[in-house]
Amino acid sequence: METEVPAMLQAHSVVRPNDRFTFHSSRMRMKKVVKEELAAMDAESDRCALELSDARVDVLGYACLVAIMAMGHGYHRVSQQRLTERTVSNGATAPVITSAGALVEALKVMKAKKIALVAPYMIPLTELVKDYIAAEGFEVVDWRALEIPDNLDVGRHDPAKLPAIVAGMNYADADVIVLSACVQMPSLPAVAQVEAMTGKPVLTASIATTYAILKELGLDPVVPGAGALLSGAFPYDKA
Repeated sequence: METEVPAMLQAHSVVRPNDRFTFHSSRMRMKKVVKEELAAMDAESDRCALELSDARVDVLGYACLVAIMAMGHGYHRVSQQRLTERTVSNGATAPVITSAGALVEALKVMKAKKIALVAPYMIPLTELVKDYIAAEGFEVVDWRALEIPDNLDVGRHDPAKLPAIVAGMNYADADVIVLSACVQMPSLPAVAQVEAMTGKPVLTASIATTYAILKELGLDPVVPGAGALLSGAFPYDKA
């Protein structure tokens, strides 16, 4: 889970040499990607926010999309507010973004209405993700659940398999292809290939999270090789 977001921040530093980052993490326990374990994991997020705020970080990222989306529609707003309050209570106020909220906001930035979606989860969890996104106003025209139950196996999934998975999907009407609705499932190496293959902009949970982090820090949302959202085509109003 701590791979692609730091990699993109480091790649950002190559094109913006004055922007330097340190990366801090506090982990919540989870082995099987099932609703019960996700709920137990989310309950640990308050502890993590306190631990990370001890380091006086500038922004916190809750980097598990499905843990948020499995808690009910709109939960990313509840989580972000509650965890920000934890940092305030520690005298180390820091904004909190979630990968779930970041994905939703990124789709709005890209003016997407219809999306195609790939997720590593079992079908019931993937349906929760699909319904959560639909409740935010987007139509999921096609989706694939890779049905990987073990959390470690999600992180080991070969991103080279993703283009063939997308090739078998009905993405013609999609405005954006969400290549990985999971920060942990590797996808970055396949983003440019899928964009070239489909002619569609490609977004992932990790790309959306990186965009949200850069925006929260007031930095240019530019990362080479990280798809349309981080190409420089979607600047935000710094005012």
